[in-house]
Amino acid sequence: MPAPAQAWGFFAHTVTGDIAEANIRPDTRAAMQRLFRAEGLLGTPECELKTLQDATVWPDCVRRMRWRWGHTAAWHYRTTPICEPYEPWKNCPGGNCILAQIDRNQRILADESLPANVRLQALAFMVHFVGDVHMPLHSGDKDDRGGNDRETDYGIAPGLNLHWIWDGPLAERAITSARPSLVRRYSAAERAELAGGISADWGRESWAISRDFVYPNAFDTDAVCETDLPGETALTQEDIVAAIPVSQRRVTQAGLRIARLLDEAFAPGPLVEKTN
Repeated sequence: MPAPAQAWGFFAHTVTGDIAEANIRPDTRAAMQRLFRAEGLLGTPECELKTLQDATVWPDCVRRMRWRWGHTAAWHYRTTPICEPYEPWKNCPGGNCILAQIDRNQRILADESLPANVRLQALAFMVHFVGDVHMPLHSGDKDDRGGNDRETDYGIAPGLNLHWIWDGPLAERAITSARPSLVRRYSAAERAELAGGISADWGRESWAISRDFVYPNAFDTDAVCETDLPGETALTQEDIVAAIPVSQRRVTQAGLRIARLLDEAFAPGPLVEKTN
């Protein structure tokens, strides 16, 4: 069972990397390749970090080594109950939440005075967490550990949970059914529409999607905050079809926003400070 600190399976994360790679500047791509040469200094031979696709999943891989990386678990999420106001910096002590770590790791990546291996590690954390924050149940839940405690059937597949479905099979179906493919070069107008905002905005978007779509869709009610939701439910084929464009948009936004943050980090000069 996925824990609340995991979001999007291997496939969805790597696709965000594919989208990003198709949309970064050539000089950004070249700068990344130079950083990947420092992989050996990370001391994680069991978790490769040779490509942008590796970077999208590296933080989940190294987290298995709890003695060394266990302290990063809280960096993968920051949920707000969907029936409470969204406050981006609540429950983020010492910067130990996903929003703070996206911003922190972009700053580290952009700092050319730091060793290459330090910047490479920051690159992996940044791109992974941008993916994580776009999975709705990493930002909004209803007292159920991001949907992990809601047993949910997925079509004819029984015994999953709501988080697992949005993490894996739904994202995979959304990606593979997209026409045209989500992995492509997007126009300037598309990037302007989809790639904007800062980390707090992206968390708020996911929280709102959980409140306005994920839970109403799963439990067939718009009164999710006035109702004690049952511990079990099922997504019908109609529910799944309705959710596909929502998932497609979040995967696309994540990839394009990764591209934008990478371009910003590798651009000449100091990184422009963001205000959350």
